[in-house]
Amino acid sequence: MSIPILMYHQVAVPAARGTSFRGLTVHPRSFARQMRWMHRLGYRGLSMRDLMPYLKNEKVGKVFGITFDDGFRNVFEHALPVLQKYQFTSTNYFVANQFDGSNVWDSDKGVASSSLMSKHEILAWAQAGQEVGSHTLDHVHLPELSLEAAREQLTRSRVVLSEMLGTEVTAFCYPYGDFKPEHQRLAQEAGYTNATTTARGLANIADDCYALPRVGIWRTTPLVRFLFQCLTQHENRRRV
Repeated sequence: MSIPILMYHQVAVPAARGTSFRGLTVHPRSFARQMRWMHRLGYRGLSMRDLMPYLKNEKVGKVFGITFDDGFRNVFEHALPVLQKYQFTSTNYFVANQFDGSNVWDSDKGVASSSLMSKHEILAWAQAGQEVGSHTLDHVHLPELSLEAAREQLTRSRVVLSEMLGTEVTAFCYPYGDFKPEHQRLAQEAGYTNATTTARGLANIADDCYALPRVGIWRTTPLVRFLFQCLTQHENRRRV
């Protein structure tokens, strides 16, 4: 059984033409249309927490995963109402040292600054039934760090988020999709039950739970392409 895990970043009106990485922002109307069609087709959107039993072949059904990287405020503003409308759950991966901050890791790439959720908004996100996952403390390139520094990024971010929520955080996402086998081991040792990547493809029971592929959804993804990516059972994985 193959299951698409959708990868979003921002849900907002895209920045002006020529802006770096403009494609990472999906218009709210496009997001709403995508969720509406999946609901019409009888699919249920799930967080990684809710999706894992399907990936372990403990449950079967018409499901797909929904993930958001970085914890942008516009996801809270524009995506959450849509998710609630269709009773979908999702996972948002937060940068634990940037509550109420911005995407400072993008500043040297010419990417427009965008606000991240505050602690209050993160708690409201969780209280609405959505999952809080970790994206490290500082959105770092893990392969560039020593093993101890990488361990600190994975372990401490989970502690910060878990203490804030009063519940265990079990989902992790590798920043930039960059990781090595030792980082998979660190994620498991830190207490995560799953970790997502930027490898393209549908997830299935044969996949390592600490190296799950996703389907990237971009500003320019047309609805037909979106549906094809979500509903096809053929995989075409490659690193991005």
